[in-house]
Amino acid sequence: MKLSHRLIVITSVLLSVFFIICVIENVLKNTDLTEGEDAVHGRQHFIFQRRFLNREETSKISAEASNNAMNVIPLPPKNTNKKNTTVKTTTVSTTKEPRDEFPDLFKYSTLSPNFRQYMEWPPYFRLPKYNPSLADVLKVKIRDNMTNWEKFHLQISKYYLYPEKSKVVEGLLHDLATKKIIGVEQLPGGTQIKLILTMEDGAKALFKPMRFPREVETLPNHFYFTDFERHVSEIASFHLDKLLGYRRTPPCVGRKVNISEEFYPLVEPDLHKTFFISPAGNVCFHGQCTYYCDTSHAICGDPHMLEGSLSIWLPPRNILERKPIRSPWRRSYNKRRKASWETDNYYCINQVKVNPPYDHGRRIYDLMDLVIFDYLTGNMDRHHYDEVFTFGNDSALIHLDHGRGFGRTNYDEDTIILPLLQCCVIRLSTFNRLYSFHIGPKRLSDLMRETMDNDPIKPVLIEPHLKALDRRVGKILGVIRLCLNANSPDLVFLDDM
Repeated sequence: MKLSHRLIVITSVLLSVFFIICVIENVLKNTDLTEGEDAVHGRQHFIFQRRFLNREETSKISAEASNNAMNVIPLPPKNTNKKNTTVKTTTVSTTKEPRDEFPDLFKYSTLSPNFRQYMEWPPYFRLPKYNPSLADVLKVKIRDNMTNWEKFHLQISKYYLYPEKSKVVEGLLHDLATKKIIGVEQLPGGTQIKLILTMEDGAKALFKPMRFPREVETLPNHFYFTDFERHVSEIASFHLDKLLGYRRTPPCVGRKVNISEEFYPLVEPDLHKTFFISPAGNVCFHGQCTYYCDTSHAICGDPHMLEGSLSIWLPPRNILERKPIRSPWRRSYNKRRKASWETDNYYCINQVKVNPPYDHGRRIYDLMDLVIFDYLTGNMDRHHYDEVFTFGNDSALIHLDHGRGFGRTNYDEDTIILPLLQCCVIRLSTFNRLYSFHIGPKRLSDLMRETMDNDPIKPVLIEPHLKALDRRVGKILGVIRLCLNANSPDLVFLDDM
């Protein structure tokens, strides 16, 4: 066979193969995507998975929620060399859609006189009324001549760290912000520098310094595990935890310190040698830690004054016995790999709820509270939670380490709230607080602004962060609505009112 004939045959074969591939690809595109496992469980789960798990980059704007209009910038028309060409421009409406007031959820709120008709009665799980405190366990009486931090430690109980409207907490925050500092030491471990400060009354507090102004947001290309911690996030998280009714976060307050006068004379030798004067004439130090403790990541004053957050130190572990427990919704902390819960819609049902301690008691509800809390703050760095053993079984969790919250104002990380959608259980008290935050008369942003107004370094959060809280409350209610569409109310709500 001649060479020309061979080329013709080869070309014909290649064209035939190309045609077959095009046909197969066209068939696959038209195939119903709900076939297989999702067809068995319904299309709703698949749609939600695509929206929250596999969303494209263009959908990562905070206005993705149905009650927020997306601001789209139209692309400019392409230039052409032809004359008398009419260029058509598309006008994009930026009018915001009406805010969803969730009227369908009203009947489950305590504002409705018959809200309990949808609940299972009596509830299959109810906490005992007995709520022992640390003073009860240690058999110590709280006296008037005790310091505020001693009273606070003794008031720690099985279900919360402090009573509602506690005068002791108000006094403790004032002491942390004003008392003289008599000791400074670096907290060992961790990726970023933290200091343990000892006050003249004997109280200890964890100090997280300011690294950058409040207006600086997390860079979009940074992973959650490489982000810097924010001192204002610790303060705002304490106030948010209190407004949600949890009272499981240690009291935290802002303070301005003089590095040269209050830190430098008191630090240990290893920390002492990391102090220096920057080219701008500011006093700086960087300490010693795993990653961000070098000259390029130093903590600097202005020129001597430094802002930071002070969180009260909890009692020693031999008194308040506790240990960190790995969260079942821990992220992979890998640049390429996702955790199994991020890709499995039935992770909670098949792998969490079937195992203790999540198959009974309060633990699963505590975790849903924590998930809601983290979603409101935008904290993706929840790899562990603290379990208390001093008071026996079914003690409340302790919410610690919120430095990586409030990083971005115009973006909501929807994977944080996925555990709530997967489990579809929530305390009725938590739902009612969220519902009241949404319908008013005061929204969550208003309440946060008021409660943080007395902090020494106010404003703690800039306005866009406060507005983001209101937006995220609406999204959480949207998830609860989806759960109620798929399950009966008595399976979704735990009546703990």
